Amino acid sequence: MIRGAELELGRDADTGGQTKYVVELARALAAEPSVGRVDLMTRLIEDPQVDTDYVRPVEPLSEKANIVRIPFGPAKYLTKERLWKWLSCFVDSALHHFHDVGRTPDVIHAHYADAGRVGGDLASLLGVPLVFTGHSLGHEKKRRLIESGVKPTTIESRFNITERIEAEERALSNASLVVASTNQEVETQYSQYDHFRKARAAVIPPGVDLERFTPPGRLWGQPAVYDRIAKFLRNPRKPWILAISRPDERKNIHTLLDAYGNSPELQEKANLVVVAGSRDDIEQMERGPRSVLTDMLLRIDRYRLYGKIAYPKTHAPDEVPDIYRAAAKTKGVFINPALTEPFGLTLLEAAGSGLPLVATDDGGPRDIVARLKNGLLIDPLDADKMAEALLEALSDTNRWRRWSSAGVRLAHRHYAWSGHAKQYLRELRRITRRSGRKLPVSKSRLPQVDRILVSDIDNTLLGDKEALAALKQLLEEKGDRTAFAVATGRRIDSARDVIAEMVAPQPDFWISSVGSEIHYGRQLAADVDWTRNIHYRWDEHAVREALKRVPGLKLQPKIDQRGHKASFFMDPTKAPTPVEIEKKLREIGLRAKVIFSHGQFLDVLPVRASKGLAIRWVAHRWGIPMERVMVAGDSGNDEGMLAGKSLGLVVANYSEELEKLRKLERVHFASREYAWGIIEGIERYDFLGEIRQPD
Repeated sequence: MIRGAELELGRDADTGGQTKYVVELARALAAEPSVGRVDLMTRLIEDPQVDTDYVRPVEPLSEKANIVRIPFGPAKYLTKERLWKWLSCFVDSALHHFHDVGRTPDVIHAHYADAGRVGGDLASLLGVPLVFTGHSLGHEKKRRLIESGVKPTTIESRFNITERIEAEERALSNASLVVASTNQEVETQYSQYDHFRKARAAVIPPGVDLERFTPPGRLWGQPAVYDRIAKFLRNPRKPWILAISRPDERKNIHTLLDAYGNSPELQEKANLVVVAGSRDDIEQMERGPRSVLTDMLLRIDRYRLYGKIAYPKTHAPDEVPDIYRAAAKTKGVFINPALTEPFGLTLLEAAGSGLPLVATDDGGPRDIVARLKNGLLIDPLDADKMAEALLEALSDTNRWRRWSSAGVRLAHRHYAWSGHAKQYLRELRRITRRSGRKLPVSKSRLPQVDRILVSDIDNTLLGDKEALAALKQLLEEKGDRTAFAVATGRRIDSARDVIAEMVAPQPDFWISSVGSEIHYGRQLAADVDWTRNIHYRWDEHAVREALKRVPGLKLQPKIDQRGHKASFFMDPTKAPTPVEIEKKLREIGLRAKVIFSHGQFLDVLPVRASKGLAIRWVAHRWGIPMERVMVAGDSGNDEGMLAGKSLGLVVANYSEELEKLRKLERVHFASREYAWGIIEGIERYDFLGEIRQPD
């Protein structure tokens, strides 16, 4: 959840420092004279359990920056792990937004894994560079969780970690620039990915709004939040060990409690203040935060820490600076014990407020402490060493003053937002020279068209002559506003010949070779922009050489090979799975997409090609929203075009690869076969009339 003011940091695992980062980055970029417009695109949420701010379609951040909220998936708030199956809908709505604006963005910047997947598709469709920032990466998260004792099966079920890592791979395969916060991210985290290339990475330290985070002055009074914290403590004037984070297992609050609870000397020296988000009723929270907070209360009881620890139930976002200042006034320290910390926003806020730091020896903290010279690094899994570091940080008053002063001074020098934005734009200029390019508007070429019907050819459009004739007559009588297209695995010449032979409806455009080629009209004019777009990092010869000796794979005849499609016969009983084949290609530096269909055909395409992306490319150029596109198919190579905001139709004679789509609300499984199924879909959706959208 993102909004321009009073961000709900710490509400759950999805409301951490990265949400604040993207808001501040948008503002900082929009303040630069060379930037014309910044749209921060996120999900629109309509849920009585959350604030009404999140239902505003557009929220201004500044004169040139806006938060744009796109509705997709269920209206209610869901965690990011539960949104994966609706991401294609976000792509479709985002394209519609760009048409409303009337401009193609010069750059797409995707933050986090799910946005990386969306951003990769958008950049492919728009033909613009993709910038990717992973923030918390799946491989590193999995490693840290396993080290902390979480079972791999639990990690998979809770975090969809395999799908997340694959999304990160896809994002990196499309990215022209990867923005990292630290050198450690580049060297040890991104380097674990097959598609990462160091030459495309730029380390740009995150900025922080240091106008709000300042040390307590001599006349600083005790605000209300101080009193709410102090009431927990027998002696609130003792130094505070302050931790601020959301209640997330990765934030490692339990090890901090063990360190404090097992050290009588530390308990005598200082109070522990844990600000773990805001809560109403722990039992009503999501499973992850509920588990963390319950464990925290049990450890407090086990170590008998009452009177020594404060754990306020709620705080307002604008009270956070005063919490830091209150800790600094007691000559306390700030601790970030997270298992992994690629970012470290709270460390910069604390440093700007005059607090020395004790932080996990990882990513952001490693660079921050080295630059600010104001604290110590720790192993987050060693409770005893953590306690020793805290005692050391609190034991020398003169050193505390030096650390406090250095943190304030050097944070302003190294982490101002204006500097971050300028360095960011320098990196962008390396990858793009375009500015303010207008959207290609081609709707005027077919002014009567306001919807598109797309069908696979074999076993969908064709297979029943009587049904084909009925569909053709229906389109001739009622389809005056409807563009008709085919999307097929066939070559364009083969598709043209079979359409003519079977006297099928004449396509207005053709998507052939599993989405790697687009042609228009009877003259089969090639879409050269699409060809140029999907050629991105494609090496057809190397792909065929890499796979021709793989067990269970056999190259199809030369006539079926295309410049942007390598085709094989596949024996699933002998060959690796399609996922394993794609991984094999990644490992040897080849960027490709693998599509399996009809239980026997394997097609390898450029990462930017597929039937689904090709349909969106054409619909976008014609100005047709995906809600007004109906697609019909029967096999695995149709999956990409059936998912999303289009109206999907699976004919009754479908291949089992499509069974997984039954859960999607916008995909109808017809009771009839071949073109009869298409007609059933047209009637179900009233596609030649008002167009009836599924709930």
